Amino acid sequence: MTNTEKLAPQPAGDRFARAIERVLEHEGGDADDPRDPGGKTRWGISQRAYPFLDLSTLTREAAIALYRRDAWTPIRGDALPEAIAFQVLDAAVNHGVLRAVGWLQQALGVRVDGVVGPLTRAAASDADPVALILAYNAARLDFYVRLQTFPTFGRGWTRRIAANLRFAAQDLA
Repeated sequence: MTNTEKLAPQPAGDRFARAIERVLEHEGGDADDPRDPGGKTRWGISQRAYPFLDLSTLTREAAIALYRRDAWTPIRGDALPEAIAFQVLDAAVNHGVLRAVGWLQQALGVRVDGVVGPLTRAAASDADPVALILAYNAARLDFYVRLQTFPTFGRGWTRRIAANLRFAAQDLA
């Protein structure tokens, strides 16, 4: 990615475009660390999650389309408050949609079913966004520290959460 691509303004109405740019800052380009259970990745898309996808030919645009279809749409990102939608998208990319939505529902105190339905959307709209984002990221940190791979990847994961908290501060300012 060139500096001009990174700095190119996003259309004002495309919340997904703003959110995915942040996610891609975390996910980077290619990775193939043998210690990573996700295996080979490109733009954060793992060979394990997409076994029939040729990652060597995956473009950034195709990765973004996969994220829109397989993460943003299931989390109902357009129906959540924008600051919350980014946090849930980032978790969905990193941990899977069901876990990401479950943490949202747990933080909201609604039934945890992994589906962003009307009750979850209403609760998210009514919630104090600061308290919700703090509780949400605390759940992510609790999850990370229980992983066997935390000694290897924990520093990067905690930096990811720190960046997401900075994004929240910008979003809620």
